[in-house]
Amino acid sequence: MPVVEFFVNVLSTPAILVGLVALLGLALQKKPVEDLIKGTLKTIVGFLVLSAGASFLQSGSLLAFGEIFNFAFDMQGVVPNNEAVVSLALGEFGQATAIIMCIGMVLNIVLARFSRFNYIFLTGHHTLYMAAMLAIILHVGGLSGWMLYISGACLLALIMVLSPAYCQPTMRKVTGSDSVALGHFGGVGYWLAGMVGKLFASDRENSTENIKFSKRLIFLRDNTVSIGLTMIIMFMVITGVAVSRGLLTMVPAGTTAAEFASNPQYAGFQHLADLLNIGTETTTNWIVWAFTRGLSFAGGVYIILSGVRLIIGEIVPAFKGIAQKLVPGAKPAIDCPIAFTYAPNAVIIGFLSSFVGGILGLLILGVINAQIAAVALILPGVVPHFFCGATAGVFGNAEGGIKGCIAGAFVHGLLITFLPALCMPVFTLMGFTSATFSDADFSVMALIFGNVALNVQGAILTGICVLCFCLPIIFNFVAPKKAVEQKSE
Repeated sequence: MPVVEFFVNVLSTPAILVGLVALLGLALQKKPVEDLIKGTLKTIVGFLVLSAGASFLQSGSLLAFGEIFNFAFDMQGVVPNNEAVVSLALGEFGQATAIIMCIGMVLNIVLARFSRFNYIFLTGHHTLYMAAMLAIILHVGGLSGWMLYISGACLLALIMVLSPAYCQPTMRKVTGSDSVALGHFGGVGYWLAGMVGKLFASDRENSTENIKFSKRLIFLRDNTVSIGLTMIIMFMVITGVAVSRGLLTMVPAGTTAAEFASNPQYAGFQHLADLLNIGTETTTNWIVWAFTRGLSFAGGVYIILSGVRLIIGEIVPAFKGIAQKLVPGAKPAIDCPIAFTYAPNAVIIGFLSSFVGGILGLLILGVINAQIAAVALILPGVVPHFFCGATAGVFGNAEGGIKGCIAGAFVHGLLITFLPALCMPVFTLMGFTSATFSDADFSVMALIFGNVALNVQGAILTGICVLCFCLPIIFNFVAPKKAVEQKSE
């Protein structure tokens, strides 16, 4: 197991994983040693920059915004969170998760080679999350040992090629080429946003990136400035409402950092410690706090886009080696911020529209809970609504311009509110109360195979999983390729 744990650490670290892929691709092209070193290190650095930007964005703005929003509007419910479920699952299913992940990544290459879904999924942390969820689901179906490992790996490999596949038609329009794919398990939501965007296809040329500004407002074409101003306004408004409701007096004066961290009453406010004057004698004015947090958001987006540009410049040329040698025609499927650089304006519009959809979805769930049947109230998590909603906005914009961006991201916001609510009973039966995943593909896989596992046990369940894995390969050899290609066109 120490050897397996080492490989899991390597494969679950996106920067190292993608760096190794770049190294393999360059080596297969017989590039000189200096090119191998340069391409590998720049790819790793690009992902580290991207990860640093995402971490800075979450810790600096997103999580604090979510906490202060919940306080301002007195919302109680479940905030879908991938990391929360996985952290619970790894305690009991850590070994199974590790083995499923390792075998699943190998089977991903097999599917990419022998089916028409030529995608290599490179988002390591999402692969780990999906492996953990599948371990939970299949364990409920009575599977253990190698039956669990093989079944989970088959389903993991399947979604690793399916998710990029149904996103690719719109992803081509986003990037203007077919050289890179989207590797993020929010694919169903992005696909739906693209379909909604197509309803406004006649307005496609009216892109979010063509928004006209007057000469006095020309500075707003700078994405960092426009995103910063938007988020400053949002933080000011939400923080002002929270302050008017007594946020600044909720913690007694003189409370130490240790007391604050250990008190369950303040569990939902850990990212507001500086605003609440915890463990310090200085007082932060809420207007100054809101201003700096708004600009921190813009800074995080800037860092992410810088990392994406660095990755694209290295991984696409390096991947040609894999496409030519191991998996002809293969495409690298990379994390969702890969789409951000192609339509930065759509990123912020998509986030806001998806968040509004999440709020409306919460209100609808509240009515259903009060009038029809008991359902979980899914609070709009800022992290999924930003990363997934922004990507949905980019997809909607690619298909239907500004209107497609707004409508597609809005529907996406509703989707990632209702899907987790539907999944809550499944996860409760599995022993995970008040916990659910946030991104669409996790919910879809949980709904389908979770219900299958609750009704089908043992070897039959394993057979279903293996059959699902084999179907794309069988289809590739049975269905006439020309007819399929013409139909897809």
